[in-house]
Amino acid sequence: MPAGFPEFRLGNVLATSFTGTLSERRGSAVERIPTPHRLVDWLTVNGLAVDSCSTAQLDLARELRESIHAAATAAALQDPLPASAVQVINERSAQGRAAAVLTPAGERRWLLGTASGVEDALGVIAADAISVIAGERDGKLALCASPTCQAAFFDTSQSRTRRWCDMNTCGNRQKKARFNANQRKNLGSAE
Repeated sequence: MPAGFPEFRLGNVLATSFTGTLSERRGSAVERIPTPHRLVDWLTVNGLAVDSCSTAQLDLARELRESIHAAATAAALQDPLPASAVQVINERSAQGRAAAVLTPAGERRWLLGTASGVEDALGVIAADAISVIAGERDGKLALCASPTCQAAFFDTSQSRTRRWCDMNTCGNRQKKARFNANQRKNLGSAE
């Protein structure tokens, strides 16, 4: 990965992983796809390889990302879905021309075609968001408990009580803060 770019936060759900390309939304936001080439990198890592990306396509991708985040957040809070977000998600889904294919190992992959573009990949992401937000999968949308993150994620834990979008980042950061606060409290009471 090129120096100077933050690492991608990958997950098991394409749509919520895509919203994770902007993290720490309520703190010091971290943009993980700051350039068209980084969007190409993210798409490739997620099995949606495209040859190139323009600045206009990056803008479309960011608009989709924010629309998915808004709709997923509303769904997690059981609020009405924002009409503008629904419209963007539906438009991107309808514009994509990708086909699901089955690999010999029994896994689903996306076939974008020889002249595939970013719009086709965005269509796959939008379709994934639709299936998650519509409740077609076993799991539930939730919001990260980190006050600086609040990312939408798809909880597939058995109890559906997961608190963090990623235990290795937000979860550990919160546990460390709690530990340090307890240490300071214990040192203060020992004096």
